Amino acid sequence: MTRQSALDYALLTTFFPDAVATWRDLVRLGVGKDVPARRCRPGGGWTRLLTGTYLLTGGQPTRRQQVRAALLRAGPLAVVTGVEAARRYGVRRVPNDPYVHVLVPSGQHVSSQSFLLVERTNRPWQQRLVDGFPMAAPARAVLDAVRREQRLDVVRGMLADALQQKVCDVDAIAAELRNLRLRGTAVPRAVLQEVREGVRSVAEAWARALIRRSSLPPPQWNVELRGRSGQRLAVVDAWWDDVGLAWEIDSKEFHLAPADFARTMSRHSALAAAGVLVVHTLPSMLRKDPARVVRDLVGAYEWAGRSRRPDVTGSLWRPSA
Repeated sequence: MTRQSALDYALLTTFFPDAVATWRDLVRLGVGKDVPARRCRPGGGWTRLLTGTYLLTGGQPTRRQQVRAALLRAGPLAVVTGVEAARRYGVRRVPNDPYVHVLVPSGQHVSSQSFLLVERTNRPWQQRLVDGFPMAAPARAVLDAVRREQRLDVVRGMLADALQQKVCDVDAIAAELRNLRLRGTAVPRAVLQEVREGVRSVAEAWARALIRRSSLPPPQWNVELRGRSGQRLAVVDAWWDDVGLAWEIDSKEFHLAPADFARTMSRHSALAAAGVLVVHTLPSMLRKDPARVVRDLVGAYEWAGRSRRPDVTGSLWRPSA
C-alpha cells in the first residue's frame, strides 16, 4: 500500500490498534499528507482526537481509544498514571476524571491538550503492561491519582480501596511520598497517617475524628479479638481494651451478599458468646447525628467499665499480603 489511489480507507483500521493512528504512521502507509485534515472535516469519516492523532472510525472515542491516542501523542516512552491507571489496576473508588494522565521524560517536548494531561519527570519509574497499555507501577499510579484530588473523603476512599484490593501497600505509598516530593501531597500524607493508625475506610476516618472531639479515650482501630483459648472471634473497627468495648461501623456496602451476611452474623454471635459489648453505628449517623453516636458510646463505655471485662485479647490487625 504505497499509492494513495490504491488505499481502501476502511481497511486502514485493521493496521492500527483501537483504530487510532498518528499522522506520521498514516503517511508511512501511503496516505497523502493532506488526507487526514480532509477526512476530519464534517462528513469525512474520521475524528481528530489530539494533534496529529486520529480516530479512523469517526464519531466519539471510547475511553480505550482516548488512552491509545494519549500514549501515541505523548510518545513511545510515555506511561499512563493517575486515576486511569489506578482504575485499571482495580481501584474501584475513583472519581470521574476526563483526563488521561501520562508521565514522560523531562526532555520530551509534548504538551497537555484536550483530555491529555502530560507530566514531565526526571525520576525513573517502573511500569507494567495492563490491558495492553504501559502503566506506571501501582503505588505511583495511586499516588498520582490522590495528589490531584483535594477532597479529603475522596482521597480516603481511593487509598482505602487500593489497600483493601491489594493494589499496593502502605510501605509502597510511603516510599513514593518520600521520593517524589511533589506538590499536592499534604492530603495524602494526612490520610496515610490515619491508615498507619489503623483506619481502613472513609467511615472509620469520620469515626476517628468524632472520637477525638469527644470525652472518650482514644480506642485502637481495626483490632483482632481472640478468646480465652486463642480462637479468633472477629476483627472490630474500634476497641477500648481497658473496658472490653467494641465499636462496629456497619456499612451495607460490604454486607449485600448472603455469604457476607452469614459471616457477619457469625462474628456477632462469637462476640456475644465471649461477653463482648458491641456498639453498632451506621456510617450515615456519623454525619447526621454525631451527638447521639457519642452519647451511645459514652453510655456503653460507662456500662462496660462497671461490668466484668470479657476474657479476650486484642491485637492490631493488618490485611495479609
